[in-house]
Amino acid sequence: MLRGLIRERVTVDIVDARTRILEAAADLLSRSSEADFSTRAVCEAAGVGAPALYRQFGDKEGLLSAVVDFGFEQYLAAKRAAQPSADPVQDLRDGWDNHVAFAVENPNYYRLMFSPGLSAPPAAVAEAHDLLLAVLRRCAAAGRLRTSPETAARMIMSANSGVALSLISRPAFYPDPDFSHRVRDAVIGSITVPEDSRAVDSRDPAADTTAVMAAALGARLQEESPDALTKEETALLRQWLRRLADASASA
Repeated sequence: MLRGLIRERVTVDIVDARTRILEAAADLLSRSSEADFSTRAVCEAAGVGAPALYRQFGDKEGLLSAVVDFGFEQYLAAKRAAQPSADPVQDLRDGWDNHVAFAVENPNYYRLMFSPGLSAPPAAVAEAHDLLLAVLRRCAAAGRLRTSPETAARMIMSANSGVALSLISRPAFYPDPDFSHRVRDAVIGSITVPEDSRAVDSRDPAADTTAVMAAALGARLQEESPDALTKEETALLRQWLRRLADASASA
């Protein structure tokens, strides 16, 4: 029994040390003018020695990645809990706005998330991408997407993060309060079609319709007919549909 209590206490101490280190690093990061901190300052603030920090996170880069995930948890938790509306395209717009708002309110976390100094992206980046992709697949299944969800996700994520980084890095260059909304509507408008009019304002309606249909079939394939084809056949068909959607949209 005593051995079990000791093991439990050690586990609690380890968890507490990790939490203290993350909270200290997050606090230092939020107050830093350079979006950085020293491991020595983190150890002093957390009340731990350097060996404890490196045992938990490996090195400073590991700590930086963990701090980004720690800081983004509240943002991602809200996105996970958000109930999808009846209009997936509006959900895209809302997601864009929430993304920019988080960046403006937490500039140091956001800069660190996209820092070239991190050789591996934090887990928050991958989860944010997956959540965006899920909304885009809903758009495709509803016949509202004129390119593949994968290509659309790359377009939106690059534009969304570009706007956010511009606003927090060079705010004086972007005085227009509607700047983010203008870019948002231009990007989302280029990859979606209106709910009440398929392929409007398209220079090639036939190609646009093909793209919408290919994207819709690709999104619905796994959900509606999971056993109609083998795993390999489904993967191949989805690859063809993705290429067809992107090629048609480019045309």
